[in-house]
Amino acid sequence: MANSEGAQVLSQGVGYGIVLGIGFVFAFIMAGLSALQNRYTSYKVATSEEFNTASRSVKPGLIASGIVSAWTWAATLLQSSTVTYEYGLCGGYYYAAGATLQIFLMAVLAVRVKLIAPYCHTYLEIIHARYGNTAHFVFVTYALVTNLLVSSMMLLGGSAVVNALTGMNIYAATFLIPLGVVIYVILGGLRATFLCDFLHTFILMVVILYFFFVTYTSSEMIGGLDGMYALLQKAGELRPVSGNQDGSYLTLKSNYGLMFMAVQISFGFGNITLDQSYWQRAIASKAKTAVRAYMLGGVAWFAVPMTFSTTMGLAAVALANNPDFPYAGGLNSAEVDAGLAAPAGVVALLGKGGAVAMLILLFMAVTSSASAEMIATSSVLTFDLYKIHFRPDASPETLVRVSHVMVGVWVLIMTAVACLWNGIGISLNWLFLFAGTIYTGAVGPIVMSVLWRKQTKVAAIAGTIGGMSIGIICWLTVAKGYYGELTMETTGECVLCGCQRPGNSPWCSGAIYSTMAGNVGSCCSGFVISAIITLIKPDNKFDWSETKKINPRGRALEQQRNATMAPLHGEEPRRDTPVEPEDEKKLEATTRASSVKDNQSVDEEVENYEELTRSLKWATWSSVILSFILAFLIPIPMFLSHYIFSLRFFKAWVVISGVWLFVAAFITSILPIWESRRAMNDIGRGLIRDMFGRGLLKTSKDSGA
Repeated sequence: MANSEGAQVLSQGVGYGIVLGIGFVFAFIMAGLSALQNRYTSYKVATSEEFNTASRSVKPGLIASGIVSAWTWAATLLQSSTVTYEYGLCGGYYYAAGATLQIFLMAVLAVRVKLIAPYCHTYLEIIHARYGNTAHFVFVTYALVTNLLVSSMMLLGGSAVVNALTGMNIYAATFLIPLGVVIYVILGGLRATFLCDFLHTFILMVVILYFFFVTYTSSEMIGGLDGMYALLQKAGELRPVSGNQDGSYLTLKSNYGLMFMAVQISFGFGNITLDQSYWQRAIASKAKTAVRAYMLGGVAWFAVPMTFSTTMGLAAVALANNPDFPYAGGLNSAEVDAGLAAPAGVVALLGKGGAVAMLILLFMAVTSSASAEMIATSSVLTFDLYKIHFRPDASPETLVRVSHVMVGVWVLIMTAVACLWNGIGISLNWLFLFAGTIYTGAVGPIVMSVLWRKQTKVAAIAGTIGGMSIGIICWLTVAKGYYGELTMETTGECVLCGCQRPGNSPWCSGAIYSTMAGNVGSCCSGFVISAIITLIKPDNKFDWSETKKINPRGRALEQQRNATMAPLHGEEPRRDTPVEPEDEKKLEATTRASSVKDNQSVDEEVENYEELTRSLKWATWSSVILSFILAFLIPIPMFLSHYIFSLRFFKAWVVISGVWLFVAAFITSILPIWESRRAMNDIGRGLIRDMFGRGLLKTSKDSGA
């Protein structure tokens, strides 16, 4: 654990107040919103479909806000600033570009899921329908390991910053941060997490914009864009970055930075593909708008690490030798590994006020992503373990109760594991860059399970386990071959240290190779193994009929809802009759008769099939083009040209980052309000009528968030 006394400018009382106070305030707000939803909209939290899938009715603006929130971990803010501190402004760009491609991939997978399994709860149900129990157990294991590593990383980073800024006991912070979150997740289910995501993302945008404008317009220590440029030039002379052009912080020509992007791409594909929380947003979205939601989410999310690291990561570099910098002479290896670059920059620039803002920002990031992990893991444990393997005939009420229990169980597990990492000395940096080696081997088999009907069970299992095995071998072999021993340092502890800071290990600047070999080796070999086995002996009989029969109860509920809708003057049908918990219970006998073995639904056409097919093509082309621009067209020519930013180019780079963040704020904060204006109108009118004792109004069409 890093010694963080230098950044401790707040009291422990402030730490406990923010962690407990804000947490319970959000729990109270979410409880109130859930009560309003139950009374004044057609969506009832007591139904299992609403609790776990938000009735598959969430609009694209709120989905985009949820994507930004779920993908903005504490590590997003801390690690993007860390790589910027180490490599210069290229670090933030490589971080953002390397993790945005996966959101674009999910746009393709989202519409594909709507085509092949429109009523599924989890992507693992597709695996079970295709391959049976053995493959299902394998992929459930990988999914839970991914969720465990991701969840514990969130708490590991968040608790480290709380400890650094307030001195609050790091183990107390680890257990208390998710306390308020678990309350509103249990009370409100998936839709509550979306509403919470919206509020969290709004606060996130406000705080980052505040940091941006203070840093570049009003800080006398920085001196505006011109002053920042001069300070970064001086930093390059005093602390040249190994592997960067002329040791400069103002270039995209960074050898270690480019390798980090390769690690980030592999790691990100593993997270997006195996973590149910990202599939949950695809499942919860409306079929017609799923692609739009993910495209908007990807565009918006890119601005978060890009702008934040361009602000606070560069501020930490520029002020490292300033007397007001909390760590004299700059951060050492342990402090960098703990993710303290951004908190150090904030404290140097803004003192106690900045520390409070940073604490709130990190708390928002941790709790919003933690809520997504809780509901996602609860869905896996409930539907993929309990329902499929233990109680296939479980009633809706039982499933809701089990989901509540699983949320609580998962909170205890993720906090205990985060404490374990702290206790044995595993840093956020090491865990962040190692994790992909374990689970990215499953990326190819999962993607091909959704896109390629000929993939076989043997290919899926062999690709997953074989990819992980090859990744581990590559990771350890490269570490041993380069450095002659296997230690925390040689396997990635100081992987980001491309500069020449005091206290670095002799191998510090090169440990990037071992983690890159592990991540990329695992990810690529999983694809190759699975593809080769499938091509040798493909499954020519599978036709997606089994996946379309997943969750007959959900199909019946949707049919009942559609039956109550009457067209109104050529407009979209009205949803005046809600699906109550009692209705879900009455459907039980009917849906049992039409189980996954019921041949009557084999030929059932997915609603709007042709439109979804067109959306799939559009999503594929858009994803390929945007990914090519972000990962190749922009960085590679600038890398190969060895270009060092001029003052004018640097100004343009920073201004574009700020404008992009404004666009992201509009997508995540204004668009959801506009899309939900009818639902808010219904709730407002219902409240007024209740207050004056005039009863409830019928909900307007498309009511709901």
